[in-house]
Amino acid sequence: MKVLFMGTPIFAVNVLDKIYQNNYDIVGVVTAPDKPAGRGKKIMQSDVKLYCLTKKLHLLQPINLKDPTFIDQVQNLKPDVIVVVAFRMLPKLIWEIPKYGTFNLHASLLPNYRGAAPINWAIINGEKESGVTTFFIDEKIDTGAIIMSKKVNIEDGTTAGELHNQLMELGAELVVNTIEKIADNNYHTKKQVLSSDQKKAPKLNRINSEINWNKHNTIIRQFILGLSPHPGAWTTVFYKNKTFNFKIFNAQLSKKKFSPKKIVINNGKLYIGTINYSVELTEVQMEGKKRMPAKLFLKGYQNFESYTII
Repeated sequence: MKVLFMGTPIFAVNVLDKIYQNNYDIVGVVTAPDKPAGRGKKIMQSDVKLYCLTKKLHLLQPINLKDPTFIDQVQNLKPDVIVVVAFRMLPKLIWEIPKYGTFNLHASLLPNYRGAAPINWAIINGEKESGVTTFFIDEKIDTGAIIMSKKVNIEDGTTAGELHNQLMELGAELVVNTIEKIADNNYHTKKQVLSSDQKKAPKLNRINSEINWNKHNTIIRQFILGLSPHPGAWTTVFYKNKTFNFKIFNAQLSKKKFSPKKIVINNGKLYIGTINYSVELTEVQMEGKKRMPAKLFLKGYQNFESYTII
């Protein structure tokens, strides 16, 4: 099986490495172009590119996936299958090239949590299980016929980062199993039944990552865990005519009762009230400061009760 791989972030690296370790013929790897990032606008290379350079894999970084030159390059590689993990939407001209098709790995149990942030939203919504799915790509996003899937339980207190790492390992195994099944023609696809009540996983942004303190503490805690470590659930605090962005990365449920948005320091612990009980913050970050345990944070902000959440 000649495999052409497409992916960009660290999640994709683990999958690519699993394919490499299983001695498949990787005829090429497609990843995002280098781009400036950060305050210094330093040119950054994708995680997948950095991996390819260590393994001396043939690398392609097209700006336009519909560029005839890129399409010719893919055709000349003669891939038997294309594997896509955390990449862009492909034009039909590309995904119809390999004789065994093009399949994608998605970090959810499809058809639920189609979209850009399936891991985060599964945690935010308090799901008890998640998983990974491989499916053949078609004209729409995350709607193709399912090839294989694998479940994993979500333990209480799991962050999005921890689930990401679990699914990264599980997904790598599933991709190799899927390639094996396709090579042996030993698989049966299952059509996705799509309906309006399915849970979605929209892209995270500044607006939908802000904490609404007028909810139950269980819901707020899941929201915090689901956005940890990235992009981080946030709220705005006010002190001495200044506002600060305040991020929360981990929290515990508490039976202490304070009014919503009320900041309380009690016995060296930091609490914020919700509409029922409160949450105990255990890992936080003040704007301009480093992320740190709440106990360490309070050493520098002993007057934090004087701050107001707005």
